[in-house]
Amino acid sequence: MTYSNSVAINRRSNIRRNQNSVAFVDTARTLGPVSNTIILIILACLIGLLYLTQVTKTNSYGYIINSLQQQQSQLQSQQADLEVSAARLQSLDRVANSSAAKSLVSVVPSGSIQQ
Repeated sequence: MTYSNSVAINRRSNIRRNQNSVAFVDTARTLGPVSNTIILIILACLIGLLYLTQVTKTNSYGYIINSLQQQQSQLQSQQADLEVSAARLQSLDRVANSSAAKSLVSVVPSGSIQQ
């Protein structure tokens, strides 16, 4: 028996009839250093984009809050002006209806100067 025949016999001992002689072995595939680096860069970019969207949202809410605060201060100053004008208008009625004003004597013109 030659060397090639003995190797062929050893191989055939595990092979049955109507089966392929090629065996596929599952090997665990791992990523290389370049693939790992690329994946890490992509993940960092995604996290950066998420951060930017959150910052943009908070800034837009800040603008809304700022405009509402300005509107509130304008309305407060308008309310103060209206309170002052209401007090001024009510004071004329109070003075006219007061007891001191009722005790005053009305002045009738006594005469007129003619030239």
